[in-house]
Amino acid sequence: MSIRPQDPPVEAPSPDFSDEQLPARMGIEVTESSRERVVGTMPVAGNRQPFGLLHGGASGVLVETLGSLAAAHYTLPERFPVGLELACTHHRGATEGLLTGVATPMHVGRTTSTFEVVITDERGRRTCTGKLTCLHLDRRPGPA
Repeated sequence: MSIRPQDPPVEAPSPDFSDEQLPARMGIEVTESSRERVVGTMPVAGNRQPFGLLHGGASGVLVETLGSLAAAHYTLPERFPVGLELACTHHRGATEGLLTGVATPMHVGRTTSTFEVVITDERGRRTCTGKLTCLHLDRRPGPA
């Protein structure tokens, strides 16, 4: 991806949680958002794989959603974050209930930031640990 110098600056995007966006479809709700941490919930219902457990990809969506919002606290309005690398370690299965994810910064630099996202079940048991690294872009990429 290249950014051409003649591309005009873009306005800072604001999060869109309308019904057509993935976080809304997955039932993700952000309950707290600051530079120190971003907290959100997601139901297991509607986000299961064919064998009845929470789908690992659903955990990934929660990690990327919360981590990207956390990165935005450090980048907007001059820059905006895009996911560069996502890693998830699944510790235990979940079959029901509401999960809570907490994103905290591990590294915040000028061009990248990395956030740890710990997902727990309603009993406080860790179900997943995720790590999201974001790239901070000055401009919205245009058509290739």
